[in-house]
Amino acid sequence: MPDTSVALSGITLDNPVIPASGTFGFGYEFSEYYDINILGSISLKGTTKDPRFGNPTPRIAEIPCGLINSVGLQNPGADAVIGTEIPRLAKTFKKPLIANISGFSVDEYVECARKFDAVGQVGILEINISCPNVHGGGMSFGTSAESAAQVTRAVKSAVSKPVYIKLSPNVTDITEIARAVQDAGADGISMINTLLGMRIDLKTKRPVVANQKGGMSGPCILPLALRMVYEVYESVDIPIIGMGGISCAADVIEMMLAGASAVQVGAANLVDPCACRDIIKQLPETMQHYGIEKLSDITGGAHNGK
Repeated sequence: MPDTSVALSGITLDNPVIPASGTFGFGYEFSEYYDINILGSISLKGTTKDPRFGNPTPRIAEIPCGLINSVGLQNPGADAVIGTEIPRLAKTFKKPLIANISGFSVDEYVECARKFDAVGQVGILEINISCPNVHGGGMSFGTSAESAAQVTRAVKSAVSKPVYIKLSPNVTDITEIARAVQDAGADGISMINTLLGMRIDLKTKRPVVANQKGGMSGPCILPLALRMVYEVYESVDIPIIGMGGISCAADVIEMMLAGASAVQVGAANLVDPCACRDIIKQLPETMQHYGIEKLSDITGGAHNGK
């Protein structure tokens, strides 16, 4: 039987498949469809220090092979996630979690990270400096190497758990940002977040999304995500969680060959709530088809043809 296990900063995952933040709620919602303990981990819905209602509606626009969203980090706030949502999830999911944290200032990132650092079930802190759907925070930190490094240093100095920085693809050179956060102490990188896009309603002649533009995701962005993961793998020495358009087991293998140590599945969950389950079920057979015995051995294999 092929070995699907992988490791992230000393944490062993049964498989590399992680539902991406914002597409899987707080996890327990999906337990009525299947046993979510088969997942490698779960990246929790993006959380800010204070509750957020999010952006005005409509927030979603369809595109060929994907969608555009502008949810705007709607969440109940860190205290409610820690006090209510994680305990509820713990009744059905027993593995280490990834806490996805956003902020509108360095101090907010630090305060929120400290709160989640104290939660026993949280194994990794995923610092989102790349959300394209909020103003005055999120992506504004992720498009500057200096700002990205500033957030990374501040969070690392305040917590004890591994810190993964979620990078934005909406930059000229993503490798520059990756090197900056590595030099500032990041334990790993998550990439990529959504790409900015928009649709226009031909009848109203207005943007479909109330926020005018939003984050584009789905199978259409897989080649872009692969290219960026490939480039960043050659630029840093820390683990990468790769994401962007993954919808089947073959995509997982392709992303790992590009340089990912694990993957996150996003938009596919919005199309099919059992997407992650089915990908995990497909993995052993797909590995055998390509002669892969141990999945962790293929990370970065595309760089040397192995």
